[in-house]
Amino acid sequence: MESSKDYLEFILEQLSELDVITYRAMMGEYILYYRGKIIGGVYDNRFLVKPVQSAIDYLPNAEYELPYDGAKEMLLVSEIDDKAFLSGLIHVMYDELPDAKKKK
Repeated sequence: MESSKDYLEFILEQLSELDVITYRAMMGEYILYYRGKIIGGVYDNRFLVKPVQSAIDYLPNAEYELPYDGAKEMLLVSEIDDKAFLSGLIHVMYDELPDAKKKK
């Protein structure tokens, strides 16, 4: 199932307190970036983030879900109505996320 543009726009609005959130469409889903680093994405109308230790600590009860078949598990963010909570999550994750790969 593809994610809806409306759901993507809702998540982007919830993350609007952050300064540089971008996204890229990929096969009906959306990869989300913060300051050039991949934080996660919108998959099947679910907001999933990379399971770095800081995110695991911030979301201790989060479920692990697959964004798509054959992918690594990610953390499901269920508290999507709280902008401050989401901003805090992304801020704590940022330093632990890998740098973007350089294009050849």
